Order: sequence, then C-alpha cells, then structure tokens
Amino acid sequence: MKIGSALLVNEETGTLHQEWLDALCDDVARAHARGQEVVIVTSGAIGIGRGPLGMRGRKLRLEEKQAAAATGQMRLTHAYQNSLDRHKITVGQVLITLDDTENRRRYLNARNTLDTLLTLRAIPVINENDSVATAEIRFGDNDRLAARVAQMISADTLVLLSDIDGLYTADPRLNKDAVLVPEVREITPQIEGMAGVTTTGVGSGGMVTKIMAAKICMAAGCRMAIAPGKPMNPMTVLENGGRCTWFVPGSEPRTARKRWIAGNVQTRGTIIVDDGAVAALKSGKSLLPAGIAEIAGEFERGDAIEVRTKDGQIVGKGLSAYAANDMRMIKGHKSEDIEKILGYRGRSEVIHRDDLVVGF
Repeated sequence: MKIGSALLVNEETGTLHQEWLDALCDDVARAHARGQEVVIVTSGAIGIGRGPLGMRGRKLRLEEKQAAAATGQMRLTHAYQNSLDRHKITVGQVLITLDDTENRRRYLNARNTLDTLLTLRAIPVINENDSVATAEIRFGDNDRLAARVAQMISADTLVLLSDIDGLYTADPRLNKDAVLVPEVREITPQIEGMAGVTTTGVGSGGMVTKIMAAKICMAAGCRMAIAPGKPMNPMTVLENGGRCTWFVPGSEPRTARKRWIAGNVQTRGTIIVDDGAVAALKSGKSLLPAGIAEIAGEFERGDAIEVRTKDGQIVGKGLSAYAANDMRMIKGHKSEDIEKILGYRGRSEVIHRDDLVVGF
C-alpha cells in the first residue's frame, strides 16, 4: 500500500495524524495476522521534517527539501515502528529511488532485501531516498515508486490510499457531473484524459501519476486500487466494499513476469544440465548447482540465460542468481558447499523457479 502525504501530515502544523496512523497500522496488523505479506510505501518525510528546521509556510528550494527529508525520515519511520510495536510487528526501513528499480544490480539487491524482510515477517516501510536523489524530488512521486516496488516483488495488489476515492470522469472538485469509474481493464487515451492534478500543499503526485502507476501494475499482472485514505481504518473500509477504482490486469503477477522473461529479455549465456536437473525443472523445481554440467558465455548475476540438455535441446530460460565465473566454480556441487567455495553465502538455487520459464 502507498500512503500519501496529505493523509499523514497536518499541512498547517507539519505534525503527524497519529490517531489515523494507528488505525491504519491496526489494519496492517490484521492483514499480517492472516498470513498476508504487507509492504508500505510512505510519503511524508519532507512534510514532517519542515517544522523542526523552521521551514513551514513557504516554498522550499531543492536543497531545503533534501534537508527536510533527512530530518523527517527518522521521525516517519519511528512513528510506524511505534504504532506497529503495539502488535509486536517489526518494521524494516528501505530507501529506494526510481533509478534503483531500473538499474539491474540495485534492482536485484532491493528485491532480495524485501523478499528477506517479508520471509522474516517484518513490514518493509519504503520511501524515496529524497535526501540524495534530486531528480526524484523534482519530478518523482511515490505512486510510481510503489508501482515499481509492486512489480519488483510480484505483488498481487497495490492500494494507493489518497485524498480522493478513485478515478472520476472529470475532476469532481470542479465538475459536479463527474462520475466515479469503478473498474478499469485497459488504460485508453480516454482514461488518461480523465486524470487531473494535485491541489494539496504537501503532496507531489496527482491523478496523472496514479494512472502511470496503474500502467506499470497492469503490465506486471498486479491489480491496483485508488481508494480513499481519509476514513479511519481505510483498508478495512476497502475490504468491506468501499468506494474506489480497481485497475484489473489480464494476467496474474507470476504469469506476467514469466512472459516478460520468455519474450523480452535477451539471453547472455547458456548452461547445460544433466538429465536429473531436466526432470526436476519440468516438475516445477528450481535449478540447483549440482545439476549443472557445462557453462557457456559470460554473464552477470540477474542476466537471462538459456538452459539446455546435453544434446542441445532448450529446456527453458531464466534469470541467473550468479555470475558466470562464480557458477563455473560451484557447478556440480551441492548448495551447502556454495559458501565454502565462493567465500560468501549466496542463494541455494542457481535459477529460482520464480525466475525460470520452462518449455517457452
């Protein structure tokens, strides 16, 4: 879920809406208790950081925004941790920029960190790294960042909690005849034409950025909702059928991800596997180093590689968890030997089944 600045921060005082945040965290705890994995992308660091630095009530220069973000980020994460502490839930702070989701190495590192936090049943709380990323402050927004994170972790659903309850045919604040659009299955020029701009003083997004986020989500097979965040317990309101706009993709996250791997990623190398590995892959298992017979080509961790049988038939295609040189060292060995051979503890799988397409 993504939380907008206007929901968290009192524009006049620069203080947190603590009661609202506690109610939201009650919703998060309920989802967590029933086994759902929750990631929070939060705005508000600049808004909260302005006051302690004496910068309320005026437009900030870029370097002042960065200073406010540095001050506010501590307070913001601390507020989430205090609220979730009531439910004995641990928070992990992750600072990401849009560039981190586009650079292959940083993308993999961020994804692995988030996956590990979720496996350990922590709640990642993510914000843009505003104090160092100038482009994100000038042109960025947490709507698109949230969509990129959803894409990164193959999320099922992204909820954008906003100060508006969905997409309207026109700006409802200006046009009394505007009608809520309850469901969108395709982003058409007509849908894009319905987008407006923000009117709040503390946020940097608007309906335009939410439509851009919806495009990213739908392409990744992730459904997205624009929902009203102002009510107390906004996620409970949404679960109970509250007003919102749902953007519904044509495929599930993993299906979309594997279609992307199969059709849109150029292969950098080839690995030859033994008959036992072929049988394991076809039964839906990951590829382990013990099943590798040969390696051809030079590739880095995260590159796409072909998997072939000893007689040259293509078994599949996937994203490698190791660079070619490291893979040559561990091929034929058991996963528990990887750390002793390489000197660091990498993944047990050479290609995880979630990153592998068989028989494409």
